[in-house]
Amino acid sequence: MAKRYIAIVKIKNNPNGEANCVKYRFNDLINFTYFLDKAWSDWKWYNVYSNLGNNKRVQLGSFTKNKRPINKSL
Repeated sequence: MAKRYIAIVKIKNNPNGEANCVKYRFNDLINFTYFLDKAWSDWKWYNVYSNLGNNKRVQLGSFTKNKRPINKSL
């Protein structure tokens, strides 16, 4: 089954000042944020995009370390 969301996550800045970002696919916003805290403790923000249906690749939301998701889904 396809994952519901795609996230682009800024994890740090490279020495030259460019953003170092990674991409993940997932279904649960709360668990994904918990994963980021463990895997990339210094992550800055992430943008969430739909990965299903007619809205595929549409941005659904954005979260930071201080503005975290309160629900599992958008």
